[in-house]
Amino acid sequence: MLTIYMDKYRNIQMKVKNKIQRYILDNVITHPRDITRLTASEFGITRQAVNRYLQQLVETNLLISKGTTRNKEYVLKPLTEVKFELTISEGLEEDRVWRERIDPLLEGLPRNIYDICNYGFTEMLNNVIYHSEGQKVNISITITVATIDIIVDDDGIGIFNKIQRELHLEHPRDAILELSKGKFTTDPERHTGEGIFFTSKMFDKFIIYSGNLAFIHQEYRDGILLEEYDREKRGTIIEITIRTNTTRTPEHIFKKFTVDGDDFGFSKTIVPVELVRYGNENLISRSQAKRLLVRFERFKEIVLDFKGVDKIGQAFADEIFRVFCNQHPDINIHFINTNNYVKNMISRARSVNNVSSESSQ
Repeated sequence: MLTIYMDKYRNIQMKVKNKIQRYILDNVITHPRDITRLTASEFGITRQAVNRYLQQLVETNLLISKGTTRNKEYVLKPLTEVKFELTISEGLEEDRVWRERIDPLLEGLPRNIYDICNYGFTEMLNNVIYHSEGQKVNISITITVATIDIIVDDDGIGIFNKIQRELHLEHPRDAILELSKGKFTTDPERHTGEGIFFTSKMFDKFIIYSGNLAFIHQEYRDGILLEEYDREKRGTIIEITIRTNTTRTPEHIFKKFTVDGDDFGFSKTIVPVELVRYGNENLISRSQAKRLLVRFERFKEIVLDFKGVDKIGQAFADEIFRVFCNQHPDINIHFINTNNYVKNMISRARSVNNVSSESSQ
């Protein structure tokens, strides 16, 4: 099987030397229905010309076309698909599963892609073994010419429910806020709480489905999203996707969240402020701010991302940018993606007692 895959991978590299075809393969994952328009615009060619390239990719088994002319969409065709089920027990070892079941599928890929997959898979399976309280876990890996997709699906208590229970949170969605900060674990004696955080940053797409909630980080959509679904998911599904053309490395991600001089210590985090909000409520109270500030003292540098937040109240801003900053002068709080209203509220809070903290836009 490995020899067949390696030959297939080498042949693919020969087939996609054409830069237009490469562009199509790299972008079709996010533009399945408008890839023709997108490619025509990028290269200044006609849609008819793009359709010829698309047809060649279909004929060489790199793409699959679905639907009729008006509703046609293109998706990457799997080159390798492997699925298997494991019984969850403390005797289950994530490194052994990686070595025996996943590693042989990834030979021939760039080292940085291999290292990212190794880190992400072993961290996610380890979480299942020690935290899921489940009986079974189903694993699948799908490889295309442009992506590697890994799914880890357990039948346990559900990650958001587990965190809610351990932290006595009001709602399971509060667990997503804690996960987004990093350095969180329900078992500090055996885990550092870094696995989910760094895995979500290394991969181009990272999704956790549990209950009727989804925690999503997608590189090409620039941020962390919270979505709610009508269906209930028992246990937890974690889906991670990496593009095979990325130059990202694990070391690059570790360094990105390290304050200079910490030698790759996890001392910096980025927190989406929008996750504090329930529905369309405004962020105005000190209690909301205190919920955001939980565990901030574990970091040296914190970036608050106000994307999606149009307004904040005086009490909310004061609790963060005056009270907390006065109590923790050694912690630097920055902010990004603020509109003028939010920026003015922050400036007002900082002007009291001349609190000093940097911002970046």
